[in-house]
This record gives sequence, structure tokens and C-alpha cells, in this order.
Amino acid sequence: MESTTDRTPVRPIKTVAPYVGGKRNLSTRLVDMIEATPHSRYAEAFVGMGGVFLRRRTKPKFEVINDWSADVANLFRILREHYPQFMEVLRFQITTRAEFDRLSKVDPDTLTDLQRAARFLYLQRLAFGGRVGTRHFGMDMNRARFNLSTLEPMLEDLHERLNGVVIERLPFDRFIERYDSPETLFFLDPPYWGNEADYGKDLFGRADFTLLRDRLEAVQGRFILTINDRPETRALFAGQAFHIEPVGVTYRLSGAPTEARELIITSKTCSSQGDSR
Repeated sequence: MESTTDRTPVRPIKTVAPYVGGKRNLSTRLVDMIEATPHSRYAEAFVGMGGVFLRRRTKPKFEVINDWSADVANLFRILREHYPQFMEVLRFQITTRAEFDRLSKVDPDTLTDLQRAARFLYLQRLAFGGRVGTRHFGMDMNRARFNLSTLEPMLEDLHERLNGVVIERLPFDRFIERYDSPETLFFLDPPYWGNEADYGKDLFGRADFTLLRDRLEAVQGRFILTINDRPETRALFAGQAFHIEPVGVTYRLSGAPTEARELIITSKTCSSQGDSR
């Protein structure tokens, strides 16, 4: 297994759009755990907008990101492979409620890959709270939320960061099976218990939690998993293969802040490595 020093420094960058379930509250802690865990392969099974992936400070020789959402996987692939053409598609897009409503009703399967990526980015930039399954137009009285003059540098940073990164669209169990090895560190941020439909229809179901647990029990590598703190999730990951750490977080979608509890679940080897820092 490689040491924590056998990786290349990389500049953390911002995500290009909000996304429900993003790890802003826990990202510093999670990145510290990732950096402290020896690995030569980094594999992220539910990448979303990359809230953890893009905040990391080093990268190993192999990185792979995955999301079963066709919109997410397509956006990253377009940004990596067709950046100039993508910017041309975005060039004349403006922030209006009418355009948001129009694009919300468009079936993404009827669009080209470039058009699909542009639609998804536009809707995510403007949707209240970064919601995906049910989007509503979000107002910001201080700035235009889709302004290419400020967005373009962020997109260019992401385009450059994706150089050499493998982008997959696989069910999480097949992704784990394909990229598992003693040198792999998996980071997993699945939909939370009770919020399975937040990311779109039929992407993740209640039975998938058990499948995920079974896959993680059998991995050769290490993993870090985040999930909401509920009796059901504690019971599900109560086996000897897992170390459970409860953490408090604060959410602020609107109005007063909301306190919540989450779990950081790791393989025993990850936990012991973190304890030795």
C-alpha cells in the first residue's frame, strides 16, 4: 500500500453548481481523512457535483469518479472532452424564470450531449437548494446566479482538473466491483435514508442500502462512507467490518439553521489509520 506522501499536490477548486446533499459542512473533515489514508487509487461512487472530490489537496496516480445520474456523468464528460464547444452553447444563456421553467419541462433524452450538459448546469445553478428530483426557481437578490463572466473561470478550472480522471456511469455495486483493489480508497456519499428519490427517479432505492453494505463488507480496499444518523442506518452498519463515528452538522437552506446528525462510516483499516495521525 502506498504511503500518504506518494501523491501529487493538487489545487482545491469550487464546484460549478449546488447539489442537494453536498458535503460543504463535512468537507474539511472528510478531506483530512482522505489525505491521511494511504491509497494509490481514489474511487468516488456517488460524485454529484464533486463537493469532496474537488476539495482534495493531493491526488494519487489513478482517480475515477462515478454517478448513476446520466446528467451528472454527461456534464463531467463534456467538460473534460468538449470544453470549447460547451462554452459556445452557454454563451448567450441568461437568468430568467421563464427559461428555467421551459428547460425544466424538456426531456433531457431528446437533447444532444452538449445541450443536455448545458440544461443540467443551468437548472442546477438556479434551482433552490441545489435540488434535483423536484426543482424550483431560486431567487438571489444580490447577484445573477447564471452569469458566464463569473462561471467561466470555474468551468475552466474544472476542465483542467478532470484531465486524466476516469469518468464512469455505473450502478454503484458494479463500480465497486470494477475498481476494488488493496490500493483503492472508496469515498461514498449515497442518498440518505428517507431521501432516496431526491436525486431523480429510480436512481437509488431502499433495498440499495443493504446491497451497499454487503459490497463494502467484502471490499479489499478501504472506504469512507457518509450517511444520515438514524436507527436504521446504525443497525445496518453495526457489523464488525465497520467503524461508526457520529458527527453534528448545521444546514441552512432557508430561515434559521437546522442541526442534524450524520455518520461517518469507515473500514476498520481506515479508522486505525486516522487514529494514528
